[in-house]
Amino acid sequence: MSPSGKRIILASFLATLGLCDSALAQQNMLRVYMDQARVLKLDRAVSKVIVGNAKVADATVADSKTIVLTGRSFGTTNLVLLDADGNAILDESILVSIDEANTVRVFRQTERSVLSCTPNCEQHSQQGAETTAAAQ
Repeated sequence: MSPSGKRIILASFLATLGLCDSALAQQNMLRVYMDQARVLKLDRAVSKVIVGNAKVADATVADSKTIVLTGRSFGTTNLVLLDADGNAILDESILVSIDEANTVRVFRQTERSVLSCTPNCEQHSQQGAETTAAAQ
């Protein structure tokens, strides 16, 4: 199977699992919200898990065919999963972002605050707000 055929199958698989929306599926990116986890179910056993930047995301092996991906901080990194023979099961970029559905932005002249409201509104760190603004 060609590499582009594999990408199409993988994007379809991930979209079916609800791991990414259609725009990110086209870009081959997994989306994870900060401080939240996503479950990745695999069709074969994983032997090695590699995360490019562990400060951005963390991957935990729940069992040989289940990986739990957790967003740690805003940004992008990559995830590589290898089988026992060293073959890549998955090699994808990860986007860790804020859950926009549960946020409120407050603008005061030139200052901006981002509040996460789940269930009570709490202000994100200023660095996170700047990162979110840069990502938009």
